[in-house]
Amino acid sequence: MKTGVLFIHGFTGGTYEVQPLVTYIKKHTDWCIEVPTLPGHGVTLDLGNVSAQNWLMEAELAMRKLRKRVDRVIVVGFSMGGLISMYLSLRYPVDKLILLSAAAKYISPRILLDDVRIMLTESITKNYTPNTFYHLYNYKLTNTPLRATFEFLRIVKTVKPYYEQITCPVCIVQGERDGIVPYIAAEHLYKELGSSRKLLIKSPTGKHHICYSEDNKQWFSEVLQFMKIGI
Repeated sequence: MKTGVLFIHGFTGGTYEVQPLVTYIKKHTDWCIEVPTLPGHGVTLDLGNVSAQNWLMEAELAMRKLRKRVDRVIVVGFSMGGLISMYLSLRYPVDKLILLSAAAKYISPRILLDDVRIMLTESITKNYTPNTFYHLYNYKLTNTPLRATFEFLRIVKTVKPYYEQITCPVCIVQGERDGIVPYIAAEHLYKELGSSRKLLIKSPTGKHHICYSEDNKQWFSEVLQFMKIGI
């Protein structure tokens, strides 16, 4: 049986947010990988005319595309992508769900953008080049449309009432130094999700962009082990 992994990035971000984990999974498995860019996101950031529905539809199209190639699907979602991943698990058969800094509760989108800038200048390993993103995030600090933030909140409200209906195995990864999504958000999800098999992984050094945490290789290994259970 073939296994596929669908990665969903976060609000105002792009595929680079999950790239370290994508690279790790590719190195250690022969699984099919799908990493879509949500409408309006990526290096051509333009959120003025896109909606929550556009983001959900793109994620569904990627899910359908991957399901044609594989027998089972694991969905990995970062930040807002975690909420979209939960949405997908309510609509499609999902073998496992991996939630990274899932934005069930958050502090401030503006702090999020500032944390991204810090991450790009201080925390990226030598394997990832930030130069193509730095000026983009400097722009985002003052130019992310307020409307786009409301669309993000629509995603939150769409998924929140259905936590108990999510029953597939779930692994939650949360950084203790996350200034955007507080650690209690991960604890809340762990308690509220209806899954009988749940794992909560704590990253003592992790900030919001958890895939770039200093201890990422350690929890990457734990996540992959969780993914492989029963496969």
